[in-house]
Amino acid sequence: MTDQGKRDLFPTSVVGSMPRPKFVQDLIADDSPLDADTYRRRMKSAVRFVVALQENAGLDVVTDGEWWRKSYIGVIAQLAHGFELSQADDGRPWTIVVDKISPKQPGTIAQEVRFLKSITDRQVKATLPSPALLGERMWDPARSSSPYPRREDFVRDCVPILRHEVELLIEEGVAVVQIDDPHLCLFVDPQVREKYDDAESASDFAVDMVNQVVDGLKGVKFAVHLCRRAGARVRGELQHEGGYGPIINQLNRLRVHHLTMEFTAPGAGDMVVFKQIREDFEIGLGCVSCTPGQIDTPQQIVQRVKPALEYLEPSRVTLNPDCGFAPGSAADVSIDEVYAKLQHEVEAARQLRDQYG
Repeated sequence: MTDQGKRDLFPTSVVGSMPRPKFVQDLIADDSPLDADTYRRRMKSAVRFVVALQENAGLDVVTDGEWWRKSYIGVIAQLAHGFELSQADDGRPWTIVVDKISPKQPGTIAQEVRFLKSITDRQVKATLPSPALLGERMWDPARSSSPYPRREDFVRDCVPILRHEVELLIEEGVAVVQIDDPHLCLFVDPQVREKYDDAESASDFAVDMVNQVVDGLKGVKFAVHLCRRAGARVRGELQHEGGYGPIINQLNRLRVHHLTMEFTAPGAGDMVVFKQIREDFEIGLGCVSCTPGQIDTPQQIVQRVKPALEYLEPSRVTLNPDCGFAPGSAADVSIDEVYAKLQHEVEAARQLRDQYG
């Protein structure tokens, strides 16, 4: 294999979000006194910082850390009318659909990418929430039932909003469009499946909605992040366990190029599942822990990757953390600790290239 071929193996990235330092949390706070121009100027400086951090760690694919967004899934309320911002019991922002949705500011995420591309020579990734995730988090039986008597009706209306944003992202020349679908991945948990009258139909619906967002679009790599709520480890929340076997049929129906799958957490299942995964999928292997205080060594990361290579060609494997590093705009996560984790991820990739190149 040529030196270039070796460098192409095991590309490294983050999943999406990066920890927000206190000053960034202040920038996006509801009570921030800043005018729009000052906010954008300071946020641009902040995003330059988080991109430089990823570049200095050595990542091949970078994001803007999702720092422009107060809420990751709440970005839909910037793209569309029909939402009301409330507050969850734990104090986090909660966006609820209260009216029929319609286009509001298409190009919001594309604008984020336009700036990101202007400040880096690395490949860039854009992230969007899946339609079914929006339905799970933003449809409330009491407050949403007037415009949308059924959750599924709201989910279907989200599809054209998200699809148009993807079209604009492709025009911007983004390398990767990642759709995050922790809702689909919850169906690996037997306890979650028991809550549904028909878990197979519900998980099929989630896949169908993703496929409608991306179907027929060209010129970009589409990815789905199968989040098992790794971010909940930062908040001490319940973990959902179970191997990927129960949703293999659904995964193989996704019309995307790449699956990002978590494997550092206990209960994530055996990598033998890759024998059942469609052979044309690239696998983003979650091999770096997101748990605060836990910094994997490069050797530990390498040892997590090697079992996957019993089933996958090295050319199909990319490296990334299990999940985003900022599960919520106010999550208290050390950015210096995350920098060390990313450096170790990059060093692990170098060692793997030496072994498998």
